[in-house]
Amino acid sequence: MRFEALQQRVARAEQRVELRATHTQTQWTTLKQAWRAGWTPGRIVIAGLVSGFLVGRAEPLRALTGVRWMQMFSAVSGLLATVQAAGAAEQAEQAADTAQEVQAEAEGATLEEPVVDQTFDEDDIVVTAPRPAEAATELSER
Repeated sequence: MRFEALQQRVARAEQRVELRATHTQTQWTTLKQAWRAGWTPGRIVIAGLVSGFLVGRAEPLRALTGVRWMQMFSAVSGLLATVQAAGAAEQAEQAADTAQEVQAEAEGATLEEPVVDQTFDEDDIVVTAPRPAEAATELSER
């Protein structure tokens, strides 16, 4: 076979693979949409009832004696305690971050030295009338 003929065969094979991949992707998308649309609330309830019946029919509760019940109960309560502890730890971490931010802001405010005019002479005090907003504030505070 000639080299050009082999190249053409490879090109056709690549086109077939791409076409089949596109076709497969289209079919997968269609199947996924049909699957999700098929699970209506009524069907979910029916599937739950049927699976519950089948599980009950298998009678797995015979294997659960008193000791096994206690083991299962302690395992579930341990799981719930872990979940609650994780939530509390997250809240504590957020509170610590907030406290650190507030502390940093407070330290930044106290570290600034007040601006004092060294040339200020106490003998030259000038009394001026308050601005209208200041006057209204002083009257409302009394």
